[in-house]
Amino acid sequence: MSADVELRPVAASDVAALCDIYAHHVLHGTGTFELTPPDQEDMAGRVGAVTALGLPYLVAVRDGDVLGFAYAGAYRPRPAYRFTVEDSIYLRPDAVGCGLGGRLLRAVLEECERLGIRQVIAVIGDSDNVASIRTHDRCGFTTIGTFHAVGGKFGRWLDTVLMQRTLGPGATSAPQAPAGS
Repeated sequence: MSADVELRPVAASDVAALCDIYAHHVLHGTGTFELTPPDQEDMAGRVGAVTALGLPYLVAVRDGDVLGFAYAGAYRPRPAYRFTVEDSIYLRPDAVGCGLGGRLLRAVLEECERLGIRQVIAVIGDSDNVASIRTHDRCGFTTIGTFHAVGGKFGRWLDTVLMQRTLGPGATSAPQAPAGS
C-alpha cells in the first residue's frame, strides 16, 4: 500500500478526514489521552497552530482519501524550547501495519531537520502501544523513560513512554535560531 500513497502538506479540505481518523483513536485507542474527539473547528485550529509556526503537518493520501497524518508541534511554549518539537502520527485503522506510519514520521523528521530543529520528542500514550514504540525505534528514537500510571482511560491506568531523537548536529554546536523563527 505504501508505494501508491502520496505524502503532502495538509490542506484545509483535509480537516474532516483528520477529525474522523483522530476521533477513532480518541474513542477506541490509548495513543491519545483525550476523551472527547475535537470538532472540525477545533481540529482546524490545531492544524493552524502547527502550520503557523512553519512546522511540518503532512497527510498520506491514496486516490484522494486521507489515510493518516503526522506533524511536529511545539514541544513547550517557552522560547528556549524552540529547537525541540513533539511528533504525532495517526492512521486510519485500515492503514495500520503497512509501514505508512514510519514513512510519515521519516518525512516529518526530514522537514524538521531542514528547519534546523535539533531534538524531537515522542510522548507515546500507553506503554502497550508497541506499534508506535517500534515505529519510533526504527526511525532512530531512543527510549528516555516511562511515566507510570499518569492517565486513566477505559477503566485502566495508562503510562506514557518518552522517546527522543537528535537531528542534525544536536547539542554538538551552539543553538542557532531555526529557519522561519
